[in-house]
Amino acid sequence: MGFFEVAAILLTLAAFLSYINHRFVRLPTTVGLMVLSLALSLLIILAGGAYRQNADLLLQSVDFNEALMHGMLGFLLFAGALHIDLGDLMQQKRIIAVLATVGVVATTLVVGALAWLLMGLMDLEVKFIHCLLFGALISPTDPIAVLGLLKKLGAPRSLTAKIAGESLFNDGVGVVVFLVLMNIAGLGDGHGPVTAGQVGLEFLREVLGGGVFGFAIGFAAYRMLRSVDNYPVEILISLALVMGGYALALQWHVSGPIAMVVAGLLIGNHGRTFAMSDKTRLHLDMFWELVDETLNAVLFVLIGLEVLALSLTGQYLLAGLAAVAMTLLARFMAVGAGVLCLRPIQDFTPHAVKVMTWGGLRGGISVALALGLSQRLGDDYQSTRQVILVMTYIVVVFSIVVQGLTISPLMRRWQVNGKPATDHS
Repeated sequence: MGFFEVAAILLTLAAFLSYINHRFVRLPTTVGLMVLSLALSLLIILAGGAYRQNADLLLQSVDFNEALMHGMLGFLLFAGALHIDLGDLMQQKRIIAVLATVGVVATTLVVGALAWLLMGLMDLEVKFIHCLLFGALISPTDPIAVLGLLKKLGAPRSLTAKIAGESLFNDGVGVVVFLVLMNIAGLGDGHGPVTAGQVGLEFLREVLGGGVFGFAIGFAAYRMLRSVDNYPVEILISLALVMGGYALALQWHVSGPIAMVVAGLLIGNHGRTFAMSDKTRLHLDMFWELVDETLNAVLFVLIGLEVLALSLTGQYLLAGLAAVAMTLLARFMAVGAGVLCLRPIQDFTPHAVKVMTWGGLRGGISVALALGLSQRLGDDYQSTRQVILVMTYIVVVFSIVVQGLTISPLMRRWQVNGKPATDHS
């Protein structure tokens, strides 16, 4: 299938399932699309024959890793960062910085070690470095899923800023950790042994370089926006900022995700206040909200359809369920340790650890990285490829469907709300 045919099918499916969800199912959009696309996948499996062949052909025509990591992600991160209040984010900078860096590395190590022990108990021959790669790809919370959830939660602003800020930055750090581990495993683009110094330089180049680059292109776009008052031109500038900036970040080997977050924060705060008229703000917000909603719909339909590419044996399903528990445990430990260390200098809302643990959703980024890893592993690691894919997929589905549907009732039970009287952090 060509690009136009694939895009037409996915967009049509996203529109149809969005209509069904809005008209009849009435679940939150992200959860509803995931559930309906999983149901569609199940119907295709049961129908078999030409339906299954055509679905397989569609999935083979889509490089999920390439489509998300080198396509949709820049747009989605910029659109998400565009509406984050920088003042709220700066008030929570300590916990965001800790969870987005140390938290990601710690979760990678904990999940990787537990996964390695699990593989041994299940007599599955999976190397420790591959278990660490699974830990790295499942560690970052997904900003696309998290920001969609936060729109409807009504949590205190400080708690919302913590969860949103962490999700915007930790995916970029998580991708860097994943790429470093890929090089250590001999699966990356580097050659020869990897030293600790090289790892440190790579991390600094990707993370700090991405931040500096994002600020530079964001500031350049901000100055251009200030010099004109024509909303079609200004929307075009923002579009060029994302597409051109993300492409250039990939060419210069700095973190494109972090660059888009920084650029989005700059345009969404200083740009919105000092460089746009009311008319431009209205049209810019409408444009990027449409981009965000459309790409989100297509993304979660794709995630639901990817179940067709999995080998769902009983052993792999059991490993996936165990991975859910491991991921939640590691998340709870990382968030709890971060809050415990910062509590002497910062107040936190009651039940913050529980809400941040259960509200830290995994999503398309984890699936994309798992599929990318699967493509790099040779035929000698067939069982490794399948068990990592299944574990990742089950964690993501559980995260979006179960955690996404239950976080709001749990917050009501814990009496966590957005009233100023309870918001001290």
